[in-house]
Amino acid sequence: MKQESNSRYVLDSYAILSYLEAEEGCHKVKDILELAVCGDCDIFMSVINLGEVAYIVERERGFMNSQKVLAYIDELPISFVDADRYAVLKASHLKAQYSISYADCFAASLSQVKNAVLITGDPEFKKIESLTSILWLVNNK
Repeated sequence: MKQESNSRYVLDSYAILSYLEAEEGCHKVKDILELAVCGDCDIFMSVINLGEVAYIVERERGFMNSQKVLAYIDELPISFVDADRYAVLKASHLKAQYSISYADCFAASLSQVKNAVLITGDPEFKKIESLTSILWLVNNK
């Protein structure tokens, strides 16, 4: 997959779980991670979405596996962004206007703040695709 150098991306939980579980679209995430290793792009993720990954893995595979996954994620070339007051209020504003999950609002608002492409396969983001650029991991018709 050809990407522009110095691009900026935001991963939501769907994207990182797709990569970790080798699901449809995982190759797109892998390609972008490889670009980031080379310094050709920046990747961001909200700690809220990281928490979403943690609880999903723990619920499905147990606490120890979730800790292993988090340790693995920490080795990836991703900059984690804390949910400060500004981020919380920006996500809250999106949530008030659109019927998408609160965690998804953090990914969407982070992509706006960072002027980055949001990477996801979650069809919920169809509701706000006019607000930010989205790289779809799967075909969501």
